[in-house]
Amino acid sequence: MTAEFLLTAIVVCLIPGTGVIYTLAIGLGQGRWPSIWAALGCTFGIAPHLAAATLGLAAVLHASAVLFTVVKVAGVAYLLWLAWQALRSGGALAVQEDKRREPGLRVAWRGVLLNVLNPKLSIFFLALLPPFLSGNPATATVEMVELGAVFMALTFAIFTVYGLFAAQARAWLLSSARAMRWLNRSFAAIFVLLAGRLAMERA
Repeated sequence: MTAEFLLTAIVVCLIPGTGVIYTLAIGLGQGRWPSIWAALGCTFGIAPHLAAATLGLAAVLHASAVLFTVVKVAGVAYLLWLAWQALRSGGALAVQEDKRREPGLRVAWRGVLLNVLNPKLSIFFLALLPPFLSGNPATATVEMVELGAVFMALTFAIFTVYGLFAAQARAWLLSSARAMRWLNRSFAAIFVLLAGRLAMERA
């Protein structure tokens, strides 16, 4: 474990992506605890990709255009569904004054799916982690698991901060119907853009 890896991991986690956007949307729409569930779900959603990178399965995904496309199409469809949920009155991601909190496991499960259905994450971890290994083949797997665990812990911590920040801003937003409409449209647009970017990705 080096300072270089920790700095790299923190920067990667801070960069807004689908998980951050989802956690912010939940924090603004439902409050503090749901945002923590969202952060937890997004964190566990990267576990399969870390496992794939550790076991070498990411290379198989990268080599198989058909498998990559299947996962990618599912991911695009899911992002578009989230965009609709941000626009639809009463939708899962809509910011509304009278909205009830969803069960935490449901919020977390959407976060899990959000990351599981992004095939580029496996390739990303396959490229990110190996440069920080010691170079000893006998301990490579253990080192990958350790680095992955630290990355997951940082992901949860940083996403939780994002979510709690959004939850704090919730009271102000709920006082303005115009702000809520603008925010819902913005989240929908962002998820559509993310879906478009994922659709353009190649194995």
